[in-house]
Amino acid sequence: MDRLATIFKDVNDWTTLHVLIWMLIGAGLYFTIRTRFVQIRLFGRMIRQIFDSRTSDGEGISSFQAFAIGIASRVGTGNIAGVAIAIKLGGAGAVFWMWLVAFLGMASAFVEAVLAQLFKIRWPDGTFRGGPAFYIQRGLGSRAWGVAFAVFLIFSFGISYEMVQANTIADTLDEQYGIAPWATALVLLALCAPILYGGLKRVAKISEWVAPLMAIVYIGLAVVVVAMNLDRVYPTFKAILGSAFGTHEVIGGLAGSMAAAMLNGVRRGLFSNEAGEGSAPNAASTAQVTHPAKQGLIQSMGVFVDTILVCSATAFMIFNATPGALDGYWRQEDPKGANITITAIESQLGSWVVPVMVVLICVFAGSSLIGNYAYAEVNVDFLTRGKRWGPRLLQTVAVASIVTGSLSSLKLVWNFADITMTGMALINIVAILLLGKWAFGCLRDYVQDPERPFVATDNANMPGALPTDIWVPRATALT
Repeated sequence: MDRLATIFKDVNDWTTLHVLIWMLIGAGLYFTIRTRFVQIRLFGRMIRQIFDSRTSDGEGISSFQAFAIGIASRVGTGNIAGVAIAIKLGGAGAVFWMWLVAFLGMASAFVEAVLAQLFKIRWPDGTFRGGPAFYIQRGLGSRAWGVAFAVFLIFSFGISYEMVQANTIADTLDEQYGIAPWATALVLLALCAPILYGGLKRVAKISEWVAPLMAIVYIGLAVVVVAMNLDRVYPTFKAILGSAFGTHEVIGGLAGSMAAAMLNGVRRGLFSNEAGEGSAPNAASTAQVTHPAKQGLIQSMGVFVDTILVCSATAFMIFNATPGALDGYWRQEDPKGANITITAIESQLGSWVVPVMVVLICVFAGSSLIGNYAYAEVNVDFLTRGKRWGPRLLQTVAVASIVTGSLSSLKLVWNFADITMTGMALINIVAILLLGKWAFGCLRDYVQDPERPFVATDNANMPGALPTDIWVPRATALT
């Protein structure tokens, strides 16, 4: 099994470094140019849109709830443990590549969220369904590729990532407090089962409150740590930029190379903010908005919150407190994974912060369990064409995965999930490049009059007739 896990890892590392990285950066750069730097030009509107999006009509999910589902999935243990590992393997320069992917990814996130809104359909329960599987079928006319994407996503987010997040919670509680994994499994079962069996609407209600709160608390801790070490801010930025391009001499050899920094920074950026990956559009499509571009702006802000704020918070706390982190030298006795971040904060704020961090890690992982399920449910609905047994089966499998993950070692599953994630990302990037003209036209319509509800019928900004019964004049729209 270890041999198979190694093969999966080697295949994914090669594909990520030689194919996925360049497609992500290239697509992000292309969308940034074609949208005329939407992530800068309309940044103010992104912020305003979040605060103006708390309500929805009828049975739908609000724009803010869809944003919160995305944050719940994005802001997980990867923001704590993953960033620490990326810095340890890729040096300080990994942070620069993480930032670059996030900046360009904000444009990609805008485009894929707009497409998810444009090609979404209304579900019998009053909510919407959409995302890559739907816009691949409805926009490109290929159900086969839509099915391939959906299968990749369900395995990654509905099974593997549920197991990994549950495993993180169990390991953290075991290491810090000696709580047996079976006890953690029972608690997670009691907490998660009622939420997941409640379906997408209940997931949205929980995420709306949990996701923003946990991000605010964590960023607040980081601000305090950085404020206590203002003299280290300039050396930190200098080391990040130097290591990113291989000009900063390090003791750690490969850890300081440009390739290592790029591989680990880009991978962490992708895994964390999900821009271009095709997962977040599944949540974006469920929102009830008057214009697709509004949800695009909100999802773009989600990338900013996740990487520029939360991941950077982790990085700066580590650089401020861990000896040798900036020059790539790690001692054998230095902590590993999430404990790198916990130890860094403890050294600055004292031992009282350890239980706070343990709670945050558990909440981060728990919110990801919920957000990941929401993504998977949308794709199960796509595969089963709305049959009721689909979500019920997924709910059972997801709950079983959470329990199994709490009790198991998941190296093989994690490495295979990396491959399926790469597969879905490659399919999605090609799809949004081919369909990008629809998002560009929608953006032009929004900029002309941000307050005007979007109507696709006879819209001169759109490249053709949009296959929709939602974005039509209100007299004929589905209600």
